[in-house]
Amino acid sequence: MSPVTPNFGLVAVLLTVLQWAGRGLPSPVRPICDPRVLDRFIMEARDTETALRSCKAGCGVTGTFVVPLTNVDFVVLETKDTEEQALEVQSGLSLFGQALGAVRESVSRAAVQSLIDNNKSNIHSLGQVLRSLHIKDLSLSPVPAGSDSATRKVSSLSELFRVHTNFLRGKVRLLLTNAPACQQNST
Repeated sequence: MSPVTPNFGLVAVLLTVLQWAGRGLPSPVRPICDPRVLDRFIMEARDTETALRSCKAGCGVTGTFVVPLTNVDFVVLETKDTEEQALEVQSGLSLFGQALGAVRESVSRAAVQSLIDNNKSNIHSLGQVLRSLHIKDLSLSPVPAGSDSATRKVSSLSELFRVHTNFLRGKVRLLLTNAPACQQNST
């Protein structure tokens, strides 16, 4: 019996194929630090708020909705690390998602439902933006309504979207601007 000799040609072809196939693997998600992305979400929330101010028939909302506070205390903000800020933003986005889901069920006009769906989609997209910045999803459990002192209640659609717009302009923008992944990209 002759000793088994490896087929070096087959091994070389196999390694070449594996190396070529490795190039097709998805690359890690690159951070989304472009402020125009958030500006677009802010503009759409503001446009929705404006449209809903004039809406009377089919836009009635019964009940109140818990939303996050939008004021930013810069002294307190400086003491928070990125994870604490991210939790605050993610909890706020979760509250807006819950409120928009409830509002969607009570509104009868298709045009208004479409606006709400678009803003709800934007909230989901903001979650994707946060993940692209390597910010862990810290709001895995739903936020209990009204349990946090950093919340307030609103009772109209236009007020809901005004608070949503201010939240995006304030806390979300600050988090995205100060995210370590964006700081690395700007240097």
